[in-house]
Amino acid sequence: MILEGPSAPAARGTDPDVEARKQRLRRRLERLLGVAATEGNELVPLRNGEEIFPAMLGAIRSARYTIDLMTFVYWRGEIARDFATALAQRARAGVRVRLLLDGFGAARIERHLLDLMDVAGVQVAWFRKPVWLSPLKQNHRCHRKALVVDEHTAFTGGVGIAEEWCGDARNPGEWRDTHVQVRGPAVDGVAAAFAQNWAECHDELFDERDRFTAHRQVGSSVVQVVRGSASIGWQDMQTLIRVMLTSAEKRFRLATAYFAPDTYFIDLLCRTARRGVDVEILLPGPHTDQRACQLAGQHHYTRLLEAGVRIRQYQPTMMHAKIITVDSVAALIGSTNFNRRSMDHDEEVMLAVLDETFTAALDHDYEADLERSVDIDLTRWRRRAVLQRAKEAAVAPVRRFL
Repeated sequence: MILEGPSAPAARGTDPDVEARKQRLRRRLERLLGVAATEGNELVPLRNGEEIFPAMLGAIRSARYTIDLMTFVYWRGEIARDFATALAQRARAGVRVRLLLDGFGAARIERHLLDLMDVAGVQVAWFRKPVWLSPLKQNHRCHRKALVVDEHTAFTGGVGIAEEWCGDARNPGEWRDTHVQVRGPAVDGVAAAFAQNWAECHDELFDERDRFTAHRQVGSSVVQVVRGSASIGWQDMQTLIRVMLTSAEKRFRLATAYFAPDTYFIDLLCRTARRGVDVEILLPGPHTDQRACQLAGQHHYTRLLEAGVRIRQYQPTMMHAKIITVDSVAALIGSTNFNRRSMDHDEEVMLAVLDETFTAALDHDYEADLERSVDIDLTRWRRRAVLQRAKEAAVAPVRRFL
């Protein structure tokens, strides 16, 4: 039962104004997306590979029934071997293990790791291998990252399985990213994201090892799991971000690896700043693996800065996190970047979280990242070199695909 209006009681020990704002945002998201939020979830933010990979591998190694893992990136390095070995070990122990790899993003996986997992009984499926597809379908990739273990623990966020994500963002070889561990009813939403893409690649959707057990309420986070899928017209991921921007009253913070939105979202960011909201954007700086995408976003810097949006660029390494926080009470975290590829073309998954404690943890990390970032100054940006302007213009024809 959902109570609305002034008669709705606030939880003991909570700020009635905060609770009212969270409830208002929850109902907007539920009604406009048609996806019910769940209560009683426990979320643990994990910062960088140093925290993320041990947590994920620990969950895999403790699995007793089922493991479902899907990822866009599965490249090389010791961590790639660690995951393959852990998955193979559990499969040999009788655990049902399914691995879904994007046909484009995971193409660099080492063949001997696939052989190791295949012999052990891991079910490996490929999402849309490019060689089998029309040029149009090749453009729509599975960018989701999800791990679900024994139906009760899930992980999602921005991390791929590769040595680039190892470490603690201390140098250009250790990328900055955030993942989240989920327990509680929201695990079903992450599992559904896996199932949706697995169904396209495999005939068997479930078997006798899927127990379909009920979830206990183990925490205090309200979570809505939103899936983005490629199709024509307005997408749920666009609606999700639009609602968060238009609902912001005090502060809107964005950290994203790839910033190349269409003019609608540039306009919306500007309007949000002009109505008095502190709009902050944290982007990759000198270290990026997609220079064309960075140039496409830089084309809009002048308009954003003139509107009062504050833009910083992260200096130590590649900023790969995908996080939005709003007014210290709500957060988005998952696989979606602030670019047209994520919002228009790719399969994505995001958690919309209403929990001021969880949001505060993400804001704390954001502020730590700001200390290692530089501001983009409007006056200096207006004086940027002709060559820089030419590069921004050169990527214009492909902005919609970035």
